[in-house]
Amino acid sequence: MKSRNTSELKSHNIEFSPERDRFYRARKRPIKWILAHIFNGKNKYLIFIVFFTTIAAAIINSQILIMVGMAIDNFISGDVSTLISYTILLLTLGIMAPSIRLSSFMLREILAQRMEKETRQELMGNLLGKSQSFHEQQKTGELMARATEDVRMLNFLMSPAISLIFESFTSLIVPIIFIILYFPIELVIAPIIFTISFIIALRNYLRKLGPITMNLRSEFGLMNDVLNETLSNIELIKATAQEKLGLKSYEKHASKYRDAYIQEGKAQAKYTPLLILAVALTIGLAQSIQLYFQGILNVGQIISYLGLFTQLRFPTNISIFIFAVVQLARAASSRLLEILNKETEIDENAGGLTKNIEGTLKFENVSFKYPNDKNYVLRNISFEIKPGNTLAIVGSTGSGKTTLTKLISRLYDVSEGSIRIDDVNIREYSLKSLRSQISYIEQDIFLFSTSVYENITFGRISSEDEIFTAAKEAQAHDFISKLPNRFNSEVGERGVQLSGGERQRVAIARAFLANPKILILDDSTSAIDSETEDKIQKAINRILKERTTILITHRLSQIRWADLIIVLKNGRMEALGTHEELLKTSEEYQKIFIKRFDKNVEELLGGVQ
Repeated sequence: MKSRNTSELKSHNIEFSPERDRFYRARKRPIKWILAHIFNGKNKYLIFIVFFTTIAAAIINSQILIMVGMAIDNFISGDVSTLISYTILLLTLGIMAPSIRLSSFMLREILAQRMEKETRQELMGNLLGKSQSFHEQQKTGELMARATEDVRMLNFLMSPAISLIFESFTSLIVPIIFIILYFPIELVIAPIIFTISFIIALRNYLRKLGPITMNLRSEFGLMNDVLNETLSNIELIKATAQEKLGLKSYEKHASKYRDAYIQEGKAQAKYTPLLILAVALTIGLAQSIQLYFQGILNVGQIISYLGLFTQLRFPTNISIFIFAVVQLARAASSRLLEILNKETEIDENAGGLTKNIEGTLKFENVSFKYPNDKNYVLRNISFEIKPGNTLAIVGSTGSGKTTLTKLISRLYDVSEGSIRIDDVNIREYSLKSLRSQISYIEQDIFLFSTSVYENITFGRISSEDEIFTAAKEAQAHDFISKLPNRFNSEVGERGVQLSGGERQRVAIARAFLANPKILILDDSTSAIDSETEDKIQKAINRILKERTTILITHRLSQIRWADLIIVLKNGRMEALGTHEELLKTSEEYQKIFIKRFDKNVEELLGGVQ
């Protein structure tokens, strides 16, 4: 029987889920989502302790002021017998209050760090679960800004913002309660008028601040995206001497980010509670002096009253800062939820088939168009290839070759038709099981900035013999042996310390080690010299005798030994057959080689009967 949580999330497609998503139902609104994080698990107990200690500290501070007034009155009246008692009591309370506050600060910091950690884990798991199309539509720098700074703002929301808001609230309410308990009722008028005016002014301040903070977070993301693009393409920028253009683009967004902060400063400059408090204190002082001359108050009570009244200065001063942080955190959470709530098109199908595949691959009238695109990239593609056979895909640029291969591992789902592996629709396989048995080597090789060893194994537990064998088969062992630390040598960011051919050979070794049932090679030997390519090709032929190979290339030496060749043109399958058959029957196939080798049809056919 499915759990309630499973049923509720049934329509929530994900490609990867590290654990049950505890916060999915809370993502409808920023405040609800934030509260779900704050009160998650054992956090709720820490929150209770923080609130309790904050209230206790406010009560102790107010009580200290009352006792100071009493001690002064006793001193003025000549009763010095109680001064030692008051001194000891005030010292005890004076030590208790900061000790309690320090404990509260420590707990709120623990809560803040927990909240940031849980949010980062939630976001990372969510991003890993998004489809390929989602990531292709995102700006990396903007995404990084959300994953770093926006998440960080939620830490600041908990500590100090929310904690200080509650402390401000208690610093506002508790002194007023003490004034009501210990002083004539007319002395409450000024604090009450200030409190009402303070709330109204704060509400107007927050209303103005909301759009400003949202714009500020947005401009930071755009500025970060320009920085990321500039540094990622620094080689191109320097090669074309476009440093000034890169700087100009960055300065443009940095200026907008600065302007957003200036707007925030203007809103803060118009914050009136500080002026209102000064007026209210003056009124309170005048009232207390009047009552003194009427014989209702004495000097010690006036000092206690003003001490309690001036405690309202803390929430007044701190509010201009903490509510700016709250608005920034609210804007940040809205930006995070915008990412978290975006649905992906592909479901991981965790309960799907997990069997070992043999490699029979069949396309049945497959058509495909990218999400939010009306035009089809592929139309009515049908073919079948058996295990141990090689399929070559040829066609001009933009004909859909790479897109076709990405459908096999469900980086995208077909729009129409179906893809079957071993006569089973690939949607019925567990996504993890399906992708773990398919290796994909592209022309643009990506290597992680770790060691050669870690790039080859890439999360797989393998023996050294297996790794060395894979490296030798990929013709990578020789150059790796010449590196300073051999297999433990760092490859640098994106493998920049290796040549293009060396990066490709490391990627091929990674694929060999994976022992895939289906291997997809997308012009994967383009940066390798002919001699090395021949050696790698022989290794591929030996290793993949019982495996399905999909090959995208324009090299005749690779295409000729393919068991089956597909010719694509504008997303449609123009022809299907062997090299010899297509040279005789396919005009499109002939054009590809006429253009590449500058030979006529008769020369290409040369001896083919």
